[in-house]
Formats: sequence, C-alpha cells, structure tokens
Amino acid sequence: MISVVIPTLNAEDGLAACLTALVPAAIQGIVREVIVVDGGSNDRTLKIIEQSGAELLRSGPSRGEQLSAGAAHANSPWLLFLHSDTVLEPGWEREVSALAERIDSGRRRPTAAAFRFALDDDGFRPRMIEAGVAMRCALFRLPYGDQGLLISRQLYQQVGGYSRLPLMEDVDIVRRIGRRRMTVLRTRAVTSAVRYRQGGYVRRSVRNLSCLTLYFLRVPTRIIARLYG
Repeated sequence: MISVVIPTLNAEDGLAACLTALVPAAIQGIVREVIVVDGGSNDRTLKIIEQSGAELLRSGPSRGEQLSAGAAHANSPWLLFLHSDTVLEPGWEREVSALAERIDSGRRRPTAAAFRFALDDDGFRPRMIEAGVAMRCALFRLPYGDQGLLISRQLYQQVGGYSRLPLMEDVDIVRRIGRRRMTVLRTRAVTSAVRYRQGGYVRRSVRNLSCLTLYFLRVPTRIIARLYG
C-alpha cells in the first residue's frame, strides 16, 4: 500500500528511531517498502540502513533530488516521505490507512496529508514553536517536510513531484498541491529538537521564517540554501 521514502545525510542519531516506528505498519502489510536515499553519509547511517533491511539508494546531497529519486524508485500506490530525525507516534498507521481507504474508494476527494508537528524537548519554547506551526498549518495549509507528506502516486505525479531543489522542496510541492488538497492528521510527527537547542530556538525560528520569506520573494533556492547553512 505505502512506500516510505527517507532522505539521509549523516543521520545516525535519529534514523534508527525513525525506522523503528515503521515496523508495526510493515508487519501489518501497510508499509510495503522503505527506501532510504543517502546523500553521501560518512557516519554510521549506511550501517543502520543495512541492519534495518531498508533499501538503500544513493544520490547527491540535495534533499529535493533525494526525495525525487526515492519516489521514482518506489512501487506502491501511496507514498510517505519522512525526514530521518522524525518519529511517528504509535498508531499512525491506522489514521493513514483510514484516509487512504476513503480516498481510494471515492468517498473523499484526492488529498495529501501531513502529521502534526512536535518537538522532543520539554519547556515553554518548544511548545511555542509547535503552536506556531499549528497556526501556520491551520491558516495556510503549509506544513514543512519534518511533518512528513502522505500522497497518492496519482496526485504526486499530477502535481509534478518533488523538484530537485537544494532547499524549500517541501514548500514548493505543498504549494503545487494547494490548500484545498492538503490536510493535517491528528497523529504527531515528533522531530528532534537538537538543531533548535544548538542554534537557539529564537535564532533558528527567525532563520526559518527568513528563508520562507526569501522563497516567496522568488530568491533562488541555491542562495537561500547558502544562507540557511
């Protein structure tokens, strides 16, 4: 039913947990294949992929290129794109299966879906980030890649798939999907807060917003990628 595509680049810290969360769905036959597209890791990422039994593809380090390559290789009618530092909450497969079944049976018009955003950190600052993301999704239906993306192959091909961009590939495809064809699931996608803790919650939030603003101002993504670091 579902092919999961995960881009990696030196992802040893979070990849094992990301893959483990997929096991129950694989046992039930909901996840048919897991494709990890590596962009040139030199840590233990490749060893983790080998031990997990996931299929390994190699590409350049551009996440848009990795996601595009994984989707082209996948065989299932549904695609689920996940970041390697994101862990889906237990039971996610039930909500995803129910949505896919309603769409496949014609009881719901074709739509893509993302998960609710959460950070694996305690305190006021991560909760504020989560609230801001929830507001952005409610107002603009604009989830980021760390919320995952569930989409049928038919709709994926209809909108043109992932562009081979070095950054903002998630915003790019969601804009092409459109607000009316995007929904946010109840299940949380819990993402590592390491980058927020290392870079500072405020500083990283400002940088993310700046990148989004530059993208909407049509600044080339290669320039935004250099500024993002």
